[in-house]
Amino acid sequence: MKFGLIGKSLKHSFSQNYFQGKFATLGLSHYRYENFELNGIGELPALLLNHPGLKGYNVTFPFKEVIIPFLDGLSPDAKAIGAVNTVVKHKGQWIGHNTDWWGFKESIDPLLSVHQQRCLVLGSGGAAKAVAYALDQMGMTHLLVSRTPKGSGQIGYLEAGQLLEDHRVLINTTPRGTYPAVEDRPPIELYHLSEEHLVYDLIYNPAKTALLKEAEFRGAQIANGLKMLELQAEKAWEIWNEL
Repeated sequence: MKFGLIGKSLKHSFSQNYFQGKFATLGLSHYRYENFELNGIGELPALLLNHPGLKGYNVTFPFKEVIIPFLDGLSPDAKAIGAVNTVVKHKGQWIGHNTDWWGFKESIDPLLSVHQQRCLVLGSGGAAKAVAYALDQMGMTHLLVSRTPKGSGQIGYLEAGQLLEDHRVLINTTPRGTYPAVEDRPPIELYHLSEEHLVYDLIYNPAKTALLKEAEFRGAQIANGLKMLELQAEKAWEIWNEL
């Protein structure tokens, strides 16, 4: 039984080690999980032809949105979010799901306090869409922060820094700060951060990004994305085993 991960640069990816370890723990010696690096999503059909035994796969940056036209169908969550991170083969058709939103929701919910109900979400890609969907399910107010804000509900980084005092949850969904560029971070001013803030960075490598280090220095509660990754992976495993 074969599963895998598609993305552009997977050298430091989480999924392969996680699932190979899971298969070993469960005694599934005939299960395999492989990384498939693609230069572009147009290479996906050839990949699937060359791996006819593939039963399901995960999707990571930068393909979570552009993969949708290559699929035969979407789950309700994936359709609402507009991004896919888990794909399963069902009756000969490839169906896209999104488990990112579930992993995020279940990982951040225990960390929130009553005064942390307004959020700034850094980024506007597939991960940001999943986070926004989760926040909607939780009834939390949020704004997306983008270098090129478009329409209502999106703002620029300068405005975000000014709003941080009243938005006590800051969530980074961008890749800025990921290893090896560990000194990088999103360009938001953090002088309004306090001990009443929660700063959540979806990045897990390094465990404490430059953003989280500065947030911690200013007294904020911090969390990285490792728990989210574990939870979304478990949800993907459920989906693969349901069909």
